[in-house]
Amino acid sequence: MIEFRSVTKSYQRSGGRQILRHALMSFFRRRQPEPFHALNNVSFHLTPGKSLAVIGPNGAGKSTLLSVVAGIVWPEQGTVTVEGSVAALLELGSGFHPDLTGAENLRLNAALLGLTRARTLELTGSIVDFSGLRDVMDEPLRTYSTGMMMRLAFSVAVNMEPDILLIDEVFAVGDQDFQAKCIERIRRFRLDGRTLICVSHDTDILLRMCDEGLWLDHGAVVRYGDVAEVVHAYRDAGSGKMSVSFP
Repeated sequence: MIEFRSVTKSYQRSGGRQILRHALMSFFRRRQPEPFHALNNVSFHLTPGKSLAVIGPNGAGKSTLLSVVAGIVWPEQGTVTVEGSVAALLELGSGFHPDLTGAENLRLNAALLGLTRARTLELTGSIVDFSGLRDVMDEPLRTYSTGMMMRLAFSVAVNMEPDILLIDEVFAVGDQDFQAKCIERIRRFRLDGRTLICVSHDTDILLRMCDEGLWLDHGAVVRYGDVAEVVHAYRDAGSGKMSVSFP
C-alpha cells in the first residue's frame, strides 16, 4: 500500500555554487530565493494490486514522486506511507558499472536491490533467460546498447518479485518484442497482488498497464482517478481543448 497525504518536496533555487559577490549580497539582504516545489500538496492512495500511471510534462515532479516512494528523498511536509519491499528502475544504468561484465553487473544490481548472494545465485538463470542476453553476459557493459542495459535492469528488478515496482521511462529504449514481454510480466505481477507505479510519456503503454492515473504539473495534482479519464484529459489539454493555469 502507498499513500501520500499533502506531500510537499521543495528545493532551493540557485542551490549550487555562487560567486562571492552574489553570496554576500544574499547574506546582507537576508532574503532567500523562493523555493522550487517539485511536489506541491500531493495526495493519492494506491492499494495492493493496483497500478498507477504518473503523467505530466518535463519538470512536473514525476521522478521526484518516485524518489519519495523509493525513500531516496524525504518531503518537508505531509506524510508518506509505503508498505512492502520496493524495486526501482529510476534511471537507466544506475547501479551499473561500465567496466564490469553483464554477469558482474547483475550481481551488483541484485545486491543493491537487497537480494542475498544465495538468492541471487538461485535467480541468475531466470534473470538471464528473461533478458535474452545470455550470449553477452561475459562482455563489459560498455559494449551494451541502451536497450540491452534496460533489458538487464528490468530483468533483475522483476525477478526479485518486489511488492512494489517503480518504473521511470525505461520502456522508451526497449524494442517492441521486449516491451510486449515486459507488459505480460507486469500483468502477471499485478495478478499476484503487487503494486506498480509507472512514469512514461508513452500514454498508450500506460493505458495498457495501469488502472489509475495521476497528472502532475508544476508539482501539483491536476487530475487523479481512472487512468483512461486522466490520460484523455491530458491529451485534450495538449491539443488545446483544455487549459490549466497555475499561480
